[in-house]
Amino acid sequence: MKKEIEKIDELIKETLSKEEAAFYDKLKEKNLFGKIGEVYRGKMGWIAIMMNIVHLIVFVIFVYCLVQFFDAEETKDLMVWLGGGFLCLIMMAMLKLYVWMQMDKNDILRELKRLELQVSVLASAKNDPDDHE
Repeated sequence: MKKEIEKIDELIKETLSKEEAAFYDKLKEKNLFGKIGEVYRGKMGWIAIMMNIVHLIVFVIFVYCLVQFFDAEETKDLMVWLGGGFLCLIMMAMLKLYVWMQMDKNDILRELKRLELQVSVLASAKNDPDDHE
């Protein structure tokens, strides 16, 4: 399957102009660190940065709750600090999910752009008068 995709990619590159080929090369799949970097460079990058700041603050609060939990002597205090710790863990998980969903969205957009490019190449090849004999 992978070889077929590579063959299709090569066929598409052959039919593209230099500018279109450069654009097509930009649409290659990136590694994990490249995908994470895209989240912070996109239009909504400032939100991702703010969420990281909030994530660090929530982590500090979680550590504080954890320390207070181990220092508590009454059951009521144990339950309060345990609840606060769980709330912090849930909030950190939700913030991480946002970043992963943004990475997935960027992957889907990249694949849509590749499809649009393939469709436009096929449409221009079909309408090309030089192909008819």
